[in-house]
Amino acid sequence: MHKALMVIATALLLSVTAASAGPEGKYDVEGTNPGSGASYSGTVSVQRTGDTYRVTWDIAGTRYVGTGIGDQDFMAVSYRTGDATGLALYASGKDGWKGIWTYANGTKLGSEHWTEQ
Repeated sequence: MHKALMVIATALLLSVTAASAGPEGKYDVEGTNPGSGASYSGTVSVQRTGDTYRVTWDIAGTRYVGTGIGDQDFMAVSYRTGDATGLALYASGKDGWKGIWTYANGTKLGSEHWTEQ
């Protein structure tokens, strides 16, 4: 009986830990550009930086760096590369993170899907 309770307690602890995991990690990313719908792919990494996250994309030889806020369920990220800036919003799901994004002053949305490496 004691052994069964230990197994159940361990399983519950692991499920709570997994459920509270934030967005930190390395991901493969696939997306579409606003307006044109042109597809792209690359990688993205998310690192905790205090109460915020540093989000770094590498897409076709270009690096985009952003600052994110959120938790294990959602994340909003402002990003920049050169003179281009923008905003993205992501939601966590069972198959990674899915989001929408736009350039600053944009009128169309692009989409992204992050899959953990």
